[in-house]
Order: sequence, then C-alpha cells, then structure tokens
Amino acid sequence: MSHTVTVVFGGEREYEFPLRDADVASTTKEQARSWLAREFEDLECTPSNPMGKVLVLDMVLNVAKYGGESRFEQAGEWARKYALHTAVALDRPTVRVDVSSFVVG
Repeated sequence: MSHTVTVVFGGEREYEFPLRDADVASTTKEQARSWLAREFEDLECTPSNPMGKVLVLDMVLNVAKYGGESRFEQAGEWARKYALHTAVALDRPTVRVDVSSFVVG
C-alpha cells in the first residue's frame, strides 16, 4: 500500500511527500509519536487544548505550523521525517495536513 502526506499552507502552496512502504512498515506508532512529541517540545508549540492535554492531531498540526513552510518547501530530511511519522502515527495511507485551516483530513 502506498502512503502520501500532503502539507498545505493555503492557496496553491501544497507539498506532497510520497513514502516508501518499507519505511512506513519499519516505523512503529510509538516511534512516530515520540518523534512528534520531541518536535512539539523542541519547536515550543502551544497546546490547542486548554486543559494542556496534547493529542496526536495537535502534535501533527502544531509541528507543521511551528516547523514552518520553508522546511516543507525545501523537502529536506526534516520534512520527510515529519511525513513518515505523521503517516505512521495516524495509521492512514493518505493524510492531508491543512495548516492554514488547522485540519487534518
């Protein structure tokens, strides 16, 4: 099964990351959540939930937002890791992270 993560920053600014099945299969949900949690902390993201509980969707959206569009535009190692860990954490073959609307679909 193929996997693709698309990160959208509004308008025509979309960045698509196709993932290799082998990479997805070799990454556990725990590894994916740990990577997202570390990035959430390192980027000093603000939790969306007023109670302070951080959900996986919060991590996915905030890490993309605080990581910034330029990282996705460059399509470097960080953006590929984000895409991989997002796909695994959400356990979906296709993920669309719309940063401007703050929704994951």
